[in-house]
Amino acid sequence: MNLHLKTLSLMTWRSRFLEESFWSLEETAALAKQLPLKSPSENIFLHIVDLSDPKQIWKFVENFKQEHKLHVLINNAGCMVNKRELTEDGLEKNFATNTLGVYILTTGLIPVLEKEHDPRVITVSSGGMLVQKLNTNDLQSERTPFDGTMVYAQNKRQQVVLTEQWARGHPAIHFSSMHPGWADTPGVRQAMPGFHARFRDRLRSEAQGADTVLWLALSSAAAAQPSGCFFQGDFLPGCEGS
Repeated sequence: MNLHLKTLSLMTWRSRFLEESFWSLEETAALAKQLPLKSPSENIFLHIVDLSDPKQIWKFVENFKQEHKLHVLINNAGCMVNKRELTEDGLEKNFATNTLGVYILTTGLIPVLEKEHDPRVITVSSGGMLVQKLNTNDLQSERTPFDGTMVYAQNKRQQVVLTEQWARGHPAIHFSSMHPGWADTPGVRQAMPGFHARFRDRLRSEAQGADTVLWLALSSAAAAQPSGCFFQGDFLPGCEGS
């Protein structure tokens, strides 16, 4: 597949609170060089943003709006912190990154997307959200015993609901959320070691995990689907209310 584009902006998130970053800056830059672009003269920009820091996100958005166009936004950065910890702003770290950070980034970039033809937003959720109903009464995970896996699943449910709300409010943009399938990634190996050890022979590859994201970002058939749907791997979309 060739990516028919003139400019590619990669925004990577480096965790300040996980034991190790899954991708170094050097690895991210090297990955960008391997993308199957049509011409080596095409522009690739690497942006480093901490998605747990609202002020840093807003600063990035304001600078980005002045310098770049945007056709497709893929919200893929995220974390699973297994102990309840707070950011410098007093926000629970999973919520700050997976939900609030995604909300601020997407909302801030909507005006940029609306200027372009066929704009799209894809948010990488997780099948884990299927075990959680939306709970708006405890966004900071203060009222129940802390379970990092369940907090992550709740965050992913929140992303699906945000996608549905954005789709209703911004019909000029095609919004979708998706589960990439259970893939063998550094994040799964570190955050869910027991799960990885049990199912590693059945996990998808990283390339397989990206297939639905790319389809949603590039395919005309994807754009023909109703905006706001949730896609699970190779399955049909589900648009039931959350």
